[in-house]
Amino acid sequence: MPSLQPYSGTVRKLVLGIDIGTTYSGIAYALLDPGEVPKIHGVTRFPGQENAAGDSKIPSILYYRQDGSVHSAGAEAALPGMDLEAEDQELVLVEWFKLHLRPERLDSGDFRRQDLPPLPRGKSVIDVFSDFLGYLFRCASQYIRETHANGESLWTSIEDRIEIVLSHPNGWEGLQQGRMRQAAITAGLVPDTAAGHARVHFVTEGEASLNFCIQSGLTEETMQDGKTVMIIDAGGGTVDISTYTFVSISPVSVEEITSADCILQGSTRINLRAEKFLKERLASSAYGNDEDIKSMMDYFDKSTKPVFKDDKESSYIKFGSMSCNDAKHKIRRGQLMLSGAEMSSFFQPSLDAIVDVVQKQRREVASPLETVFLVGGFAASPWLHTALKSALDAHGVTLCRPDSHTSKAVANGAVCFYLEQFVSARIMKMTYGTGVAVDYDPNDPEHHRRRDSLFIRPSGRVMIRNGFSTILKKGTRMRESEEISQPYNIEARNLRTLDSIVSDVLCYRGRSAQPKWVDVEPGNIALPEFYTPLCTVYADTSRVKKVAHNGPEGLYYLQEFKVVLLCGLTELQAQISWVDGGVERRGPAKIVYDDDLEVSH
Repeated sequence: MPSLQPYSGTVRKLVLGIDIGTTYSGIAYALLDPGEVPKIHGVTRFPGQENAAGDSKIPSILYYRQDGSVHSAGAEAALPGMDLEAEDQELVLVEWFKLHLRPERLDSGDFRRQDLPPLPRGKSVIDVFSDFLGYLFRCASQYIRETHANGESLWTSIEDRIEIVLSHPNGWEGLQQGRMRQAAITAGLVPDTAAGHARVHFVTEGEASLNFCIQSGLTEETMQDGKTVMIIDAGGGTVDISTYTFVSISPVSVEEITSADCILQGSTRINLRAEKFLKERLASSAYGNDEDIKSMMDYFDKSTKPVFKDDKESSYIKFGSMSCNDAKHKIRRGQLMLSGAEMSSFFQPSLDAIVDVVQKQRREVASPLETVFLVGGFAASPWLHTALKSALDAHGVTLCRPDSHTSKAVANGAVCFYLEQFVSARIMKMTYGTGVAVDYDPNDPEHHRRRDSLFIRPSGRVMIRNGFSTILKKGTRMRESEEISQPYNIEARNLRTLDSIVSDVLCYRGRSAQPKWVDVEPGNIALPEFYTPLCTVYADTSRVKKVAHNGPEGLYYLQEFKVVLLCGLTELQAQISWVDGGVERRGPAKIVYDDDLEVSH
């Protein structure tokens, strides 16, 4: 087990790792004292959960009043009798709200936005995130003040120096990170300043889980130079699958060796399939009403689903009273019977999807995969563990399911990410570039077909519009401090036109290894939505000395520049660089937001 390094900073601070899950959430933290080796703690006591001291997670649910204020959250919103209180006060329950923030492209054919419980009227997903983040932050503050010696003065000494690490599924990108940062600001976790923004950090759930496994010693037997491991973080909403290789053991250095995957096949999908099944089966039954179905699903989620282990045994859902009987629909004394095959049918699609991704990642890596670690709340399912183990055994892969606190893996791993950052290289999941004009080649059939878009530059060069210039290819391995750039230039007859440079950064999501045109997909399929605008970067070049050139129609001016992508950080950044008097200058770095999501209201 690698030991944490002494904190090298000069002032005391606090690191909070917050894991907001689809169904459950957790918090971990570390106090950083100069020269001291930090220790990662979990918040294990929450309001409303005093009878379960030591539990490191709480339900990701809230109740809102009709005026939009929060009535209760977390464990307090799950106390016995809350459903009756909610009915009396007309409270609105919010659950699974995290999935409202997901990128739409993650949706599969059997999952749509309308499958999600709606958000309260007038509330955006950022509002709900903010309310829940604020609640978790207050829980952490109260826990630290109550459990540490001189807790009140301790909290006062660090409350303006708190680093926040938010975890998110592998499939989330810049826009989702930006929304989460905005929620943290709205909740008051950090001030709305550049310095405050910089105190919010992000880590994928896959990488956080890897950090936890390393720091907890769970990977000791597989930690050898060149060895490859896979992390499957099976949660409530998503299953995040990541593959890494150990480059060195002392110090620990790990590299991501294929693009991480994220699929919407978490444990909530089991509920959706079960609910659909019950509604169809009981359509002609007296017990097919919304109230009984809800009662059945509550019991299914808390009792039936967690203990299901194989299709040889029947399962039961309790609801109603002993007088509830309907032999035709397998209901007896308030219990509905489900066959093993019926229960398996709720789980099987998730298993199939996970195995497909595991096999895909195995094909994409050169080194043999020997060990897979299964963590997350859904990992506790006996059926999933047994079925996945059997599927992987057939391919000579060992499945490990650590028994020690895997429910807090992501929150602890998020803190570890801030302290150590074992992962030194990551694989780019998409291709990034910018729209350009291309030199016309009359011998190129595609250029000839596009001749209607010809124009002539001041230099006399004949150009075609709508080209795409790749800056960073999908699948490229980028290290922590690495950046990549591509040179471009602008010509203008009017000197003032070159006082500023503006360039759009685009993301390509199609299948081509070499995308060339922003208005079509290869095969001339008009699918411009594959090119998503990420951000616009700007540079003030008004003071740069311009050099005049002679063109066919007189003088013109040329400005050369580069679009730079800074890729080693947890958030992709872009900026423009140019040379002025032999010295490189740069415009402000801008965080890349993948703006392909309409945030729910």
